[in-house]
Amino acid sequence: MRLSRCFLPVLKESPSDAQIVSHKLMLQAGLVRQTAAGIYAWLPIGWRVLQKIAQIVREEQDRAGAVEMLMPTIQSADLWRQSGRYDAYGPEMLRIKDRHDRDMLYGPTNEEMLTAIFRDDVKSYRDLPRTLYHIQWKFRDEVRPRFGVMRGREFLMKDAYSFDLDEAGARLSYYTQLLAYLRTFQRMGIRAVPMKAASGPIGGDLSHEFIVLAPTGESEVFYDAAFEEFDWAQAELRYDDANGLKALFDKVSSTYSATDETHDQSRWAEVPADRKRQGRGIEVGHIFYFGTKYSASMGLKVSGQDGAMVTPEMGSYGIGVSRLVGAIIEASHDDKGIVWPKAVAPWQVGLVTMRGDDPASIAAADDIYTKLTAAGVEVLYDDRDERGGVKLGSMDLIGLPWQLIVGPRGLANGVVELKNRRTGERSELSIDSAIGRLTA
Repeated sequence: MRLSRCFLPVLKESPSDAQIVSHKLMLQAGLVRQTAAGIYAWLPIGWRVLQKIAQIVREEQDRAGAVEMLMPTIQSADLWRQSGRYDAYGPEMLRIKDRHDRDMLYGPTNEEMLTAIFRDDVKSYRDLPRTLYHIQWKFRDEVRPRFGVMRGREFLMKDAYSFDLDEAGARLSYYTQLLAYLRTFQRMGIRAVPMKAASGPIGGDLSHEFIVLAPTGESEVFYDAAFEEFDWAQAELRYDDANGLKALFDKVSSTYSATDETHDQSRWAEVPADRKRQGRGIEVGHIFYFGTKYSASMGLKVSGQDGAMVTPEMGSYGIGVSRLVGAIIEASHDDKGIVWPKAVAPWQVGLVTMRGDDPASIAAADDIYTKLTAAGVEVLYDDRDERGGVKLGSMDLIGLPWQLIVGPRGLANGVVELKNRRTGERSELSIDSAIGRLTA
């Protein structure tokens, strides 16, 4: 993408109304613009990041055996009345009447809708287990939306729902999603520690929040340093290995981690002092087993192997896709701007000409841009007629993993400069060597 043709409105000054780093940088780097309280338009660079995150989520859900679908944003209030949640949900629900005076709502979540779909189409144990998911916009009418996309009213979310014949199957579905979540966040280049969450009236041990450590997090967190050496990818573990999945769950559950909401002082006291870690964190995902809460209230039954009718056990698994953009920035930035992990960066390389009026520099940069693009490398080419310092400042703010800098002085010596945004390391290389490193 040539910057001269892209819509990328970078702000020179830090926005005064933004309270946390991610909100400031998302506005300053041109990722989003607020259109109403807690509602944001995603500009081209922000949309690219959002798509990268959503694709990683999608791929890991597919690998875990979940099946993608898409449900509407607008739901009938009748579904929520069946579950008993319509009146109980509270003012966060945006309630609407259509032209026929029917009660509708902008969905904050999808348990009722998917349970109804499953109820109407699935009749036999042969159709279980199933896990279905979608990535869709949600709306919750926060009384005080703040912190940009971290606490907005409209947000993009992946929510998955599992259906099993019994609790043993539901537990296996839960363990499967636990592994999928560990792999999902690891691929994004962040560490999201699974922490025991409140299970509500259902009780039990099947509820975990995934917390990204960041000083601006909304929750105080406590965890064992063993998580710092944890094998997040679990590359050898297969999804069809029930014993391995159970062992992973046992290891996660036995290693102490909790937010202030579920912090257990007696268990915390058992953690050796040199392994105690305390800080703040941002929730980016939540997995939860809720048994027959929705299937029973909405009349979902299937015939079991013996012909008797069975009420399926259910679980839900959410990831805040748009929230992750802010969380990643909170966890990965410096005083110059964003520092994107490679997997979610909007482009991999920022190509800069230091002199927009130098024909040799322009010709060399054009050639590099053509070759990198042909090799499948995502490049943001700053071809504007601006001072070199302005361009470099913009690239630091945007935070792409690599910067390739072309200038008259370097070209005279047969080299260009390659800069690693995260480490700041700079190398002078021939054009061919620079292209080779970026395409390796």
